[in-house]
Amino acid sequence: MKIGNFNIENKLMLAPMAGVTDLAFRIICKEMGVGLTVTEMVSAKGMYYNDRKTDSLTEIDPRERPVALQIFGSEPEIMENVVTNKLNGRQDIDIIDINMGCPAPKIVKNGDGSALMKDPRLAERVIRGVAGASNKPVTVKIRKGWDENSVNGVEIAKIAEASGAAAITVHARTRDMFYSGKADWDYIGKVKEAVDIPVIGNGDIFTPQDALDMMDRTGCDGVAIGRGAMGNPWIFRQINQLINGEKPEGPSTQEILETSIRHMNMVCDIKGERIGVREMRKQLAWYIKGMRNSNEIKNKINTMVDKDSIVKLLVEYTEHLLQEHNTHSGL
Repeated sequence: MKIGNFNIENKLMLAPMAGVTDLAFRIICKEMGVGLTVTEMVSAKGMYYNDRKTDSLTEIDPRERPVALQIFGSEPEIMENVVTNKLNGRQDIDIIDINMGCPAPKIVKNGDGSALMKDPRLAERVIRGVAGASNKPVTVKIRKGWDENSVNGVEIAKIAEASGAAAITVHARTRDMFYSGKADWDYIGKVKEAVDIPVIGNGDIFTPQDALDMMDRTGCDGVAIGRGAMGNPWIFRQINQLINGEKPEGPSTQEILETSIRHMNMVCDIKGERIGVREMRKQLAWYIKGMRNSNEIKNKINTMVDKDSIVKLLVEYTEHLLQEHNTHSGL
């Protein structure tokens, strides 16, 4: 897949998710075969005012590249300034992505995220300003529309293309749906028909086959996977295997637990143990979801404050599961 002048080795993107797609998780997804990682959304205003917490979200590791930095905001001048003075000089960022899809109340109340879809003229100024200032390809993430009475994803996609965007990602839900209901994949097809730039489909890809079905049904150029990768970065490996005509290979219990421990170690190295352990609780719950007695283990993890205790618990849990499996298998 080509975005602007930039070649991405396959059709798979990691969809940005606040509090999930941090540096450690992006590295793991890259190892599993994702073609393009995308950072958690970063406030352009926060960068403009040199907010330390905001700047920490822009940290990139060479192992995760190519990477898109996703910015959000609704003030064209501030966004242009940030691109010109902060992002153009960074060699570690490959693509700049503009968030026009986030449905969170605290984002839309400021006119940012999916609220921009309610104001196509302002959306145009934002995209034109960022694309005009950037020396990297600029992409845009949108939704189908604000609600069913204002479905304007096709209109915004055309504006994005005319304003210099190199690709567009479509989450096929309206803002008022948040993440409920069913994603309208047919709408992704409508956007694909309306523009000549690459269209990346997003929404309800939870299995490897889902990714192929979306591409077949919509004609989209690639897929972005968010919630389907939570606790399951192997989905990227499996989709690539399916595309290559191979049988998708799921992770073993051992691999799941080893990856979850390595993920936690990386997060603790980057953010410190106190923050790392707290942030990893939900990630670890996703990794072990569906395993025997996983709720009990999750509840124990939620009371723990040090990494070594969690590692010990997970190792013992794995050994118990494997022992149980071997007993049932008659080994």
